[in-house]
Amino acid sequence: MKRTLSAIIALLLLATGSQAQTTVSTVLTPDTVASNPNYPGFRAPLRQAPLLKLPVGKVQPKGWLRKYLELQRDGLNGQLGTISAWLDKNNNQWLSGSGDHGWEEVPYWLRGYISLAYILQDDDMIKEARTWINAVLTNQASNGRLGPDGYDGSSPDLWAKMPMLWALQTYYEATGQQRVLNAMDRHFRWELTIPDDNFLNGMWQEKRGGDNLWSVLWLYNRNGDRNILPLIDKLHRATSDWTMHDDLPNWHGVNIAQGFREPATYYMYSGEEDMLQATYRAFHEMRRRYGQMPGGMYAADENARAGYYDPRNGAETCAIVEQMASDEILMGITGDIFWADHLEDVAFNSYPAALTPDMRALRYITSANMAISDEKNHGPSIDNALRGMLSMSPFSSRCCQHNHGMGWPYLAEHLVMATADAGLATMVYIENETTALVGQGTSVRLDVDTHYPFDENILITLHPDEPVDFPLYLRIPAWATEASVSINGEQQPVADAAGRYVRIQRQWAEGDVVSLTLPMTVRSTIWQQNKSSVSVYYGPLALSLKIDEEYEQHDSRDPEFVQDDSHWQEGVDASLWPCYVLKAKSDWNYSLVVDEDNLPVNFSVERKPYPDSEQPFTLEGTPLEFKAVGHQIASWHFDATGMTDFLPTRWARRAAETTSLTLVPMGAARLRIAAFPRDKE
Repeated sequence: MKRTLSAIIALLLLATGSQAQTTVSTVLTPDTVASNPNYPGFRAPLRQAPLLKLPVGKVQPKGWLRKYLELQRDGLNGQLGTISAWLDKNNNQWLSGSGDHGWEEVPYWLRGYISLAYILQDDDMIKEARTWINAVLTNQASNGRLGPDGYDGSSPDLWAKMPMLWALQTYYEATGQQRVLNAMDRHFRWELTIPDDNFLNGMWQEKRGGDNLWSVLWLYNRNGDRNILPLIDKLHRATSDWTMHDDLPNWHGVNIAQGFREPATYYMYSGEEDMLQATYRAFHEMRRRYGQMPGGMYAADENARAGYYDPRNGAETCAIVEQMASDEILMGITGDIFWADHLEDVAFNSYPAALTPDMRALRYITSANMAISDEKNHGPSIDNALRGMLSMSPFSSRCCQHNHGMGWPYLAEHLVMATADAGLATMVYIENETTALVGQGTSVRLDVDTHYPFDENILITLHPDEPVDFPLYLRIPAWATEASVSINGEQQPVADAAGRYVRIQRQWAEGDVVSLTLPMTVRSTIWQQNKSSVSVYYGPLALSLKIDEEYEQHDSRDPEFVQDDSHWQEGVDASLWPCYVLKAKSDWNYSLVVDEDNLPVNFSVERKPYPDSEQPFTLEGTPLEFKAVGHQIASWHFDATGMTDFLPTRWARRAAETTSLTLVPMGAARLRIAAFPRDKE
């Protein structure tokens, strides 16, 4: 249809006016002065958070993350309800209100499973999730208690109920059912009746009370019931003191990954700045003592121990996914890009290697340096002196077996977040399609196209229902010192944006395109505490020596290859769920030669086609390889327990000749050396 001259002029004036009104700036956090009318924010007297999580399913991941969610559905997490005896519907206290098993396994599993179900919109999974949720709500005790009447010693066991509260929150986001809010409100009123001297007593609930506290804030933001606000102080008083200076109240790895954020959660109510700073202190104290390694985690193979902070000592899969969840929550509370950067470090470099590529088996401990992944008892090199701590198994402990499933779905839910000022923020650059409300309720779809973190280019196309003015925040990672942004092909001024947001305020129209480039360069980190070893990063990716991995398949019913708490449901075909031992078929004991700036010498980047399989976190599928050189260290091998030995000293004899080394992204390597002995050129 032909447009009249006046219509064409009007369109040109609209375009010119829109361009004139575009404001681009760099900011530390999104604005919290305004209140988002589209999503529940933080009600007074709570502090307003700069970032708000969108309801489950509104962020639809694509590309490699979509592939991993589908593998998870078909793998261990998606099928665990038919495998694990702890999820057996017979005599299950979570399902019937009576029975012989009903602790953390069901809620651990369900919170990841239900998020996955609604992201994938899988009808069978949604039906299964509803079965459990309906049972929990129907069987609520007359006093308001949710879940089994369990006890931790002489105190009511609230720990197992905390992850179930998170599952209920996801269910409410997906369905909007008022009965969820009513049930949670009754449960919290019951918690208020528990005497203080009998509240949160016991190892897990005392350390992890912040999980419960987060759920109280979540509910208050939706029902505004001030009668539950006293529970915030009650929980904070009873939870372990995570505000300590130069110390932590507990050194269990999973407790730390969850517990350290409790003061920041309480800060949203108290407004005490020291509470917020206490969370940062606790985070850095753990890394100072036990986190001198790449991948964002730390050495706490059950518990962190003096003298066992070498990168061969790793973290539980439970700790990895709990750390990711803490990073996601803290992104919202603070708006600080630091937490998004750390989330990527863990999600891209540590978590993928904790599972087999098909997501049908996982291991209890994953380390930055591990040249063996076997079934043997490696105590005391590993704190938990049991067999199977390093092998890939469908029964790699009751906790990780059930808890790992929240890792990828929760990440997917936080790729894009709403802002307090009714805009949107792109937080983690993974391909996705996000549908959200902005401004005064206009719907907009964001198409984020990228192969990040394996490529530095991100294309964001906007599709609003109608032209709408709102701020779009682009997170610029701290390492991205040369980031560039263009809008519809026009370059924008974004100098000194690293570690900040680029805020674009304008009236957005159908088909507007924002192009973001995050040039990736090589950089290194020296771990002074760990013998001044060196790790290499390329953009957000930590790099590992490429080791030829040999997978030995074993029967996961064989007692030599599983842990004592492995329990199958009756009738399961265990042959479909094997376990694996991984052994190195190539040499791994190399130093890395670096120049005066501690950058690897003779370094080069080799790009390969992006994999059609959408599995870039595998040795076969990674589209990035790197070349460097090193010296072999013959004395660096395995210790007396058969585990990868401590890093060698600077005086350990090196081979006279250098060897060409191939490096790969650390997350693609199940066997890895990512913290290298350092040799100066």
